[in-house]
Amino acid sequence: MMKKQLTLFFAALQFYTRIPIPAYIQHDPDNLNPATRFLPLVGWIVGGGAALVWMLIALVDVQVAIICSMIASVLITGALHEDGFADFCDGFGGGWTKEKILLIMKDSRIGAYGVIGLIGMLALKFSLLNALSNSTNAAIIGFCMITAHALSRFMCVIIVYYFSYARETEDSKAAFVAKRMLVSTFAVAGLFGVMPLFFLAFTLKSAAVFMVIPALAVVTLLMGGYFKKWIGGYTGDCLGAVQQVCEVLFYFFLLIVWRFI
Repeated sequence: MMKKQLTLFFAALQFYTRIPIPAYIQHDPDNLNPATRFLPLVGWIVGGGAALVWMLIALVDVQVAIICSMIASVLITGALHEDGFADFCDGFGGGWTKEKILLIMKDSRIGAYGVIGLIGMLALKFSLLNALSNSTNAAIIGFCMITAHALSRFMCVIIVYYFSYARETEDSKAAFVAKRMLVSTFAVAGLFGVMPLFFLAFTLKSAAVFMVIPALAVVTLLMGGYFKKWIGGYTGDCLGAVQQVCEVLFYFFLLIVWRFI
């Protein structure tokens, strides 16, 4: 049982990051659907890498540290979610039918909507982290990064659980998500997704941070409804968009909590 779970974890790590996995782990497409339970745990690793870079370079300069931490997260994931967000912007910005939207998102080239959207998203992320760095110490900001990456990836799991896949399975490298997710898979993902938030609340001595869960859930379900309206469900690019939007909204929510609550 433990060996199987370890195999699923490495399957998730291999699919969602560029981190090498042990050579003895054989790739099996059937593992990718149940491996979704470890997607928020992968967020711990991505956020942890970004946080480590942040805390080290913040000793020299805060703004440089923020940029380097963002670059670190992109390098760890291979820009998987940023690429999805850019494709989402291109597809839904330039397409007016399901077929056209899916065709644009499938195109490997990036258009004006994608460039503008990605620049705006990265600039907003930098600005929020910079504002947060003026409100608390470096260690807490680092832990916020871990929480943001874990919780935003759990929001992706919510989309997979509650909505249908939009593409024909043979037309997608992410066909595994079209399979029905087990309740146990969803529950484990939820545990890994919200656990860092409990530690953050304990560290900050504030239960107000828990309000971010329903806030992000509402945004996630609204995005899922938008995907369903236009293309009948979600794609891998849509999941990337959800992750990026929810990560930024998490930082924005924390800024509101620290400034006004």
